[in-house]
Amino acid sequence: MIKLYIINKEIIIIFTYITFKNQIEMSSKSILNKKSMQFLEKYLNNASPTGYEWEGQKIWMNYLKPYADEFITDTYGSAVAVINPDHEYKVVIEGHSDEISWYVNYISDKGLISVIRNGGSDHQIAPSKIVNIHTEKGIVKGVFGWPAIHTRLATKEEPPKLDNIFIDIGCKNKKDVEKLGVHVGCVITYPDPFHILNKDNFVCRALDNRIGGFMIAEVARLIKENKKKLPFGLYVTNSVQEEVGLRGAEMITQTIKPNVAIVTDVTHDTTTPMINQKKQGYCELNKGPVVTYAPAVQQKLRDLIINTAKKNKIPFQRAASSRYTGTDTDAFAYSNGGVPSALISLPLRYMHTTVEMVHKNDVENVIKLIYNTVLNIKSGEDFSYFK
Repeated sequence: MIKLYIINKEIIIIFTYITFKNQIEMSSKSILNKKSMQFLEKYLNNASPTGYEWEGQKIWMNYLKPYADEFITDTYGSAVAVINPDHEYKVVIEGHSDEISWYVNYISDKGLISVIRNGGSDHQIAPSKIVNIHTEKGIVKGVFGWPAIHTRLATKEEPPKLDNIFIDIGCKNKKDVEKLGVHVGCVITYPDPFHILNKDNFVCRALDNRIGGFMIAEVARLIKENKKKLPFGLYVTNSVQEEVGLRGAEMITQTIKPNVAIVTDVTHDTTTPMINQKKQGYCELNKGPVVTYAPAVQQKLRDLIINTAKKNKIPFQRAASSRYTGTDTDAFAYSNGGVPSALISLPLRYMHTTVEMVHKNDVENVIKLIYNTVLNIKSGEDFSYFK
């Protein structure tokens, strides 16, 4: 029975891979090639928790080597691939490289681990999840435990909360835990890997916003492969520590001092159950990139993006953000005396879970929209409202 299940599972996986591979190779319209998809899978499957992004950044920079003239890195790990570094006028396209995670906060005498968030980790999805605890000795596996349904009071169900979830690594006491190299401050991630659902849906933990780093890398690739000559410096920027307050973008914008910034991140598909569209707005997978309206978004730059989408027949959606966007757009916009900034978002389902989902067509259309917008920016343009 078990043997038959494994064989069937392997056949399904192989069939899915072949189907997607053929689709990529046979579609003349697709801008994602085999090398792109291999990079995406490798990049996503590597853990990159907030504050520990450097291994993922190495993968990202290695992919971009053929397409960049030089690289900039900073003390906290943000990475920038630069095209035309000698130009005074600087355009940033940006995503963030970090993913949500947990920290070991306390180890009980019984060897059970309590946690605190590193970023916006969702306590409600934790029970029964497998985790990787990163130690100096390597990865230690664990599980978020939870009382069995038979042992819980049906009349008083206790929901998962930050103060009652815990990790079990199979040790009988605190001393055994420490022997494995686990201590307070060890970072904890989920191992859930990249896969493709129903041919066109990319599913993984940390699509927020490793997919952004992938999309801006593809823009750089297309500029190089299509032999486009830019009249300015293009700074393809993969910032760290967005999930704890846009910190990486706050730092790297002071280093680059850009004239323009186009940021990409994910936003909520609001068509799934338990989401109030009157409050969250309407956004749906496979309907195109989302262009944001917000105080931090410079309107003339946003108009350029929308006109570019219309001219190139790229489908797009609109969203409004009250007060702030909650993305690195805010950090770039309000830096260096004010930088014209805009946000192009990718629709995503189930944000901050281990099954975040985006549609391939949306990924490609975000890449196309950023690429074509970059080609429409003129060196020296200040996007002034008073001209």
